[in-house]
Amino acid sequence: MSHPHPELSSPPPQGDGVLRVVPLGGLGEIGRNMTVFEFGGRILIVDCGVLFPEEEQPGVDLILPDFDYIRDRLDDIEAVVLTHGHEDHIGGVPFLLRERPDIPIVGSRLTLALISAKLGEHRIKPVTVQVEEGERHDFGPFDLEFFAVNHSIPDALAVGIRTPGGSVLHTGDFKMDQLPLDGRLTDLAGFARFGDEGVDLLLSDSTNAEQPGFIINERNLTEAIDKVFRQADKRIVVACFASHVHRVQQVIDSATKHGRKVAFVGRSMVRNMNIARDLGYLSIPGDTIIDVRQLDDLSPDKAVLICTGSQGEPMSALSRMANRDHQIRIEEGDTVLLASSLIPGNENSVNRVINGLTRWGAKVVHKGNALVHVSGHAPAGELLYVLNMVRPRNFMPVHGEWRHMRAHADLAKLTGVPSDRIVIAEDGVVVDLYKNRAKIVGAVQAGYVYVDGSSVGDVTDAALKDRRILGEEGFISVVVAVDSGSGKILGDPEIHTRGAGIGADAYDDVIDKIQDALDKAARDGVNDPHQLRQLIRRSTGRWVNDTYRRRPMIIPVLVEV
Repeated sequence: MSHPHPELSSPPPQGDGVLRVVPLGGLGEIGRNMTVFEFGGRILIVDCGVLFPEEEQPGVDLILPDFDYIRDRLDDIEAVVLTHGHEDHIGGVPFLLRERPDIPIVGSRLTLALISAKLGEHRIKPVTVQVEEGERHDFGPFDLEFFAVNHSIPDALAVGIRTPGGSVLHTGDFKMDQLPLDGRLTDLAGFARFGDEGVDLLLSDSTNAEQPGFIINERNLTEAIDKVFRQADKRIVVACFASHVHRVQQVIDSATKHGRKVAFVGRSMVRNMNIARDLGYLSIPGDTIIDVRQLDDLSPDKAVLICTGSQGEPMSALSRMANRDHQIRIEEGDTVLLASSLIPGNENSVNRVINGLTRWGAKVVHKGNALVHVSGHAPAGELLYVLNMVRPRNFMPVHGEWRHMRAHADLAKLTGVPSDRIVIAEDGVVVDLYKNRAKIVGAVQAGYVYVDGSSVGDVTDAALKDRRILGEEGFISVVVAVDSGSGKILGDPEIHTRGAGIGADAYDDVIDKIQDALDKAARDGVNDPHQLRQLIRRSTGRWVNDTYRRRPMIIPVLVEV
C-alpha cells in the first residue's frame, strides 16, 4: 500500500504518456474538494470547494484550496467539472474565476444554476457547459463521460475520464439509495460498463467507509418527519443544509398534509429553494410558502420555518435563535428538527445549539433520538459493491479524513486490489499514472488559504496563532521611554492589560523587574531597540508565567526620547 512520506520532494517533469493526478483538497479532511488532472500540457479540474473553519481558526470565513500549483498555468485549464452543488465542491469556484473568468464550468442543470447564482453575487458571469448523465464531451485530451449518482442533493454526477495516458473514474459524492425520492438511481450499469473497458484508477468517496452495510432509504424518513408534525403543538423549526432539496420536499409535504405554512429563513436557503422550485426539482403547492414577515399573523400550530444551522455554524439562523440573537425567538413548546447528519468536528458546536434551544423550552429532535436523516455517502457495503463492479487496476480513496481513507483502502484490498496499487495520498501529493500503474512521485504546496472578510490569503497560520492567544490568554502591553543614545530608561514603564486577568495592583513587581533588566542593559552598552523590546518581552513573560501560569501576548512599545 503506497502512502505519502513527510519528506516528499518536488515531482519530476511530467513524462510523455503520463496522466498526472494532483489533489489540492479533500484528502484527509471533509471539504475543500479539488483534484487536478494533467495530460499533454493541459489541465482538467474536478470540483473546487471550500472547507468551513473550526474553533481554532478564529475570524476565518472560509478555507480555500491553494491555487499556487496551477496559478502560472491558468491558460492550460480546459474546464472545471463540478460533480454536484454542495459548497465543499463548488464554493471555491468564484475565487478561481477571479484569476481567469472564462474557464468553462461543466456540470448538471441544478449544479450550474447554484454556482451561477453564487457567481452572480461575486459579479462574475461564467462560461458554462451543461451536461447530463449518459453524455460524453471532449475537453482537450480529456474525453469525459458522466454517470448519474444518488446523493443528498439532486443532479449529482460521477465522471469518467479517458485519456491516452489511462482512464479514471471519479465517483464524486454518492450513495446507492434503491428508492430515491426523485427516482434517480446511481448508474451501476454505467459503472460496470466503464469497468469492462478497463479502469486504470478509481477515485471514490470515503466518508462512510467505516460504516458497515447499506444506506437506509430516504423514503423511510417520511414517517419519522410526519410523526414530528403530528406531535408538535406549536411552531416547527427545521434546520438542514441549504442544498438538501429532498429533505425540504419531505418537510413541505408534511406541512401541507397538516395544514401548516412554510417560511424559508436565511439568504442561502431562500436562494437555493427558489432555484430548485424554478427548475422543477421542488414541488410546492401555491399557497404553502409565506414570507417570514407573515409569521406573526399565523397561529404557532400553523407555522413551519426551514433554516440553515444544522451544523452549529455560529452565524447561521438556528445558532442565532439559540443565542436569542435573531428576530425569530424560540418559545416554550416549539419543536426544532435537526434534519441532517453531523459532520465530524462539529459535535461541540451542535451540542451548544441544542442546549441553547432546549434552554428556551424547545423540544429538539435530531439524529440521536429519531430517524430524521440518512447520510448522502455510501457505507462499506456499497463501496465494496462499486469496487467489485469497476475492478480498478489502481485505487485512490478520496473525500474523507485519514481514518476513512484507510478504511476504504482496506475494503479495496478485500476485493483483490493489490496493496502496491492502492495509493493513500494527501493534499498536494502528486500521483502519476503510466502504463496502467499509479505511483506517488512527489508533492507540491497545498496548504490552507484563508478567506477573512474581503482578504484572501492574507491571514497566515502565525496570525491565527496570535488570534488564539489573544482569545485565550489576553494581552499585556508595556510602554517604556528610553534615552535614544544610552538606552537608559526614563521614568516608570506603563502597563496595560486586556483579558489577561491581572489586576493593576500587581504591576509593581514586574515594573521593578523591567527596570532592573533595562538598567543592566544600559550599563552593558545595549541600546539596540529590537534587543530592548525582546528584553522587555522576556522579563514580563517570565513574571507572568512564574506568578500566574499564563502565557498572554506581550506587546513591548519602546519610545525613544
